[in-house]
Amino acid sequence: MPQMIFVNLPVKDLPRAIAFFEAIGFRNNPQFTDETAACMVISETIFVMLLTHEKFASFSPKPITDTTQSVETLICLSRESREAVDAIVAKAVAAGGTTYNAPQDHGFMYGHGFRDPDGHVWEVMWMDPGAVQS
Repeated sequence: MPQMIFVNLPVKDLPRAIAFFEAIGFRNNPQFTDETAACMVISETIFVMLLTHEKFASFSPKPITDTTQSVETLICLSRESREAVDAIVAKAVAAGGTTYNAPQDHGFMYGHGFRDPDGHVWEVMWMDPGAVQS
């Protein structure tokens, strides 16, 4: 079995969060979704668990970060092209997210990003495969 990653994020409004992530192309896995949590599939090995604040608090004794005041993490996803980076950011903004900085163009690497409705920062990047040295 391949190694998988499950990113757990607290959300204030679970139905809104599910709708947002579906709008940007993630798929909900109903097998692991209920009224307190939703499993959003990014790829065959990458998943985002959206957890109500109450559910999230049951996993950690520390307080949930106020994303209007600080950043708790930067989640970075790769895309196959610059256009694909811009496309997912545009979908995120159309679905209720916001951009948090200008696109970064380094020639061989391009990135942009968005904040989801709960303020979690998602960076999206493309890197020229020819620029990666073995």
